[in-house]
Amino acid sequence: MKTQYYTATSLDGFIATEDDSLDWLYALADVKDSSYPEFIAEVGAIAMGSTTYQWILDHAEQAIEEMGTAWPYSQPVWVFTSRTLPKVPDAAINFVQGDVRSVHQAMQKAAGDKNIWIAGGGDLVGQFYDAGLLNELILQIGSAILGNGRPLLPRRIIDPPLRLSATRQMGSGMIELRYEVCYQ
Repeated sequence: MKTQYYTATSLDGFIATEDDSLDWLYALADVKDSSYPEFIAEVGAIAMGSTTYQWILDHAEQAIEEMGTAWPYSQPVWVFTSRTLPKVPDAAINFVQGDVRSVHQAMQKAAGDKNIWIAGGGDLVGQFYDAGLLNELILQIGSAILGNGRPLLPRRIIDPPLRLSATRQMGSGMIELRYEVCYQ
């Protein structure tokens, strides 16, 4: 079992624009041509921040058109938030706050032998890293330069260095890099 950060980023290190738009990404790649189908099949639990959760709620109509459902996950989800958010009916969603370590234990139990995906929120990913719980970064880098926006990971990760474990070209506009997190 691994705890993984799987996301797309612009060349200059932003996962979304300042207004949380992903339009730049949709112009670059088709999810069917990415590693996402194989990745999500191995996910048993998901963590996300409240901004990511709200983005999913705000784009429910688009999800219904593309996938036939407003909530795209069958796995249990833990949303880290300090505010009250609406719950999606019939979805296994847990609203939590506080230290990621205690929540990670519950996620491991729910995931069984599958992986945990930190689906969004660079700061949330940083908290998992700081706690020594992040095992892998899977970054799909797109040929767009946003100039500003939501940062990929607002943390310094220098020592120990990340270890590049795989690369994969995705069409003419994206590349996927996989990094192992090697704690000392």
